[in-house]
Amino acid sequence: MPVSPARIRAGAMDDIPAVLGLLDAATEWLVARGRTGQWGTEPHSGDPRRRAQLAAWVPPGHLHIAELDGRPVGALVVGAAPAHVPAAGEPELYVELLVTSRGHAGRGLGGDLLDHARVLALGRGLRLLRIDCYAGDDRALVGWYERQGFRATEAFAVTRPDGTQWPGQVLVQELGQLSRRGRGGRRGR
Repeated sequence: MPVSPARIRAGAMDDIPAVLGLLDAATEWLVARGRTGQWGTEPHSGDPRRRAQLAAWVPPGHLHIAELDGRPVGALVVGAAPAHVPAAGEPELYVELLVTSRGHAGRGLGGDLLDHARVLALGRGLRLLRIDCYAGDDRALVGWYERQGFRATEAFAVTRPDGTQWPGQVLVQELGQLSRRGRGGRRGR
């Protein structure tokens, strides 16, 4: 069966439940593998702050949805860098959230959404794309972003409400001469 290309569109307020569902499913997947450091153990859908955060990203056009057969299977949020990461030395587009359906793992949806972020950045005249991610455990997520063409730069830590540290890693991709996917490789479609 051929892989259907994802359609990526602007997000809307009525996409918030689907994005929360994607986040909840990703958290369940992480918990089942003993990886509770990234997003904890509680569903995002039960957190009013997460719902408010998603709602704030919709009107300025920061939320983008990947669909397969008309159903949301991924979400991308782009905008400005959050306060917890070191400032970039030049104008940038920052990936604030990337989540895909675990039921569609291996179909290249994460890469498709990052391609979309690259197109958005270049369309705005920006040559720098950055993201941060969880750097704990075995740094598997950092490795995934490196395979997508990003380069690890600054490490940082965020103090959680319980006083423990959440280890993070900033990654960067310069977009000057890049082909899609930043590595001249597979499009996944």
